[in-house]
Amino acid sequence: MSLPIVNFLDALSIPEENLKYSIVCSQYQNNWVFVRHRLRNTWEMPAGHIEPNESALQAARRELYEETGATDFGLRLIADYSCDWKGEVKYGRIFFANIHHLGKLPVSEIAEVQFFKDLPEQLTYPDIQNLVFQRVLSILSIQLNQLPQSIKE
Repeated sequence: MSLPIVNFLDALSIPEENLKYSIVCSQYQNNWVFVRHRLRNTWEMPAGHIEPNESALQAARRELYEETGATDFGLRLIADYSCDWKGEVKYGRIFFANIHHLGKLPVSEIAEVQFFKDLPEQLTYPDIQNLVFQRVLSILSIQLNQLPQSIKE
């Protein structure tokens, strides 16, 4: 069984038109936010495809709302990444969200939102999500002494 090869790159290093996914590693009240797809019994970070004519930032905002019900949050750009899975390379952008308010979960493919103190054991994509989570923690710890920047449109 081959594992995906994930490489992290500096934020904004991949041209927007080459990006396929936005991943939003999120916290709410100092807990990590993970979602469960209605057809699975495992946890994942809010994430999804970038739609045509949509930026990675717009996709991150949309996915965070659709998958968690978040209506008030700050987003911080973390990194770009590539994922080589069986010879097919796809690119994405990773964000961190500090969620201030969660509204009602919209009707979607997401069955449940859950809060964790750490990375949950039962992940949908463990070989990718574990690396993404560790990268987010690393970048956030580096930025700890810097003034937080929220991305605003």
